[in-house]
Amino acid sequence: MTEATPTPASAPALPDRLSIDPRSPHHVAAVFEHDIGIRLNDRERFDVAEYCISEGWVKVPAGKTVDRKGQPLLMKLKGKVEVFYK
Repeated sequence: MTEATPTPASAPALPDRLSIDPRSPHHVAAVFEHDIGIRLNDRERFDVAEYCISEGWVKVPAGKTVDRKGQPLLMKLKGKVEVFYK
């Protein structure tokens, strides 16, 4: 989390790892009640499906390809990850 951006008073602390998939053990619904931003290597990304700050990666959809269950295939991008509330 970036110290320059203040956290909203009612918002929970941002976790080290977060996923948008509700079936994932890393999904925290309370975080998604607020707008969050994710930067990878100092560029803001809007297509992130999952991130991990400590390991330094984000997962993004790999084009329009989907698996046999209809979920998008994800590719892992590595770098410096910053997460903040907008």
